[in-house]
Amino acid sequence: MTGPGPAGFTAPAAPQRDEAPYLGDERSTLEGFLEYHRTTFARKVEGLTAEQLRRRSVEPSSMSLLGLVRHLADVERGWWQAGVAGEDVHPRYSSPADPDGEFDRVEDADPAHDLAELATQQDLARAVLASHDLDDTFEHRRQGTTSVRWVLAHLVEEYARHNGHADLLRERVDGATGE
Repeated sequence: MTGPGPAGFTAPAAPQRDEAPYLGDERSTLEGFLEYHRTTFARKVEGLTAEQLRRRSVEPSSMSLLGLVRHLADVERGWWQAGVAGEDVHPRYSSPADPDGEFDRVEDADPAHDLAELATQQDLARAVLASHDLDDTFEHRRQGTTSVRWVLAHLVEEYARHNGHADLLRERVDGATGE
């Protein structure tokens, strides 16, 4: 195994995945789809070793499953904590000087730490969402006034897109496919 991380590391099993409600209101439907996609992503990385998570499987892209873990942690942090909650937080893995740091710097990354960080950011995001209405707004530095509803829909889109990437990456790593 290269880089830090416990010897014999494998990504943990994903939690049970539930379908979004078929007859829910807007909020429960959007939250249901986000949770579905979060769990789908966890299924894409479960059981993989540190080396497998770091593997860049689609050259020349620097994308890896671990890079996606790190990217999604920053996405959750940026939209929910920095955006909706208005906290003074910054990305953990990228910066203006290194905008693709979450993807480019995985060789020495600790997958156990990064998976735990994603789980933490998801939990923090759930808490922020629970304390806001869909019509609540905040000022985004680039797009202006933005609603919680938009952020929730955007995160569904973000995970859905990256689950497609994760599908292809996982298949290249060990041949596993699935939804």
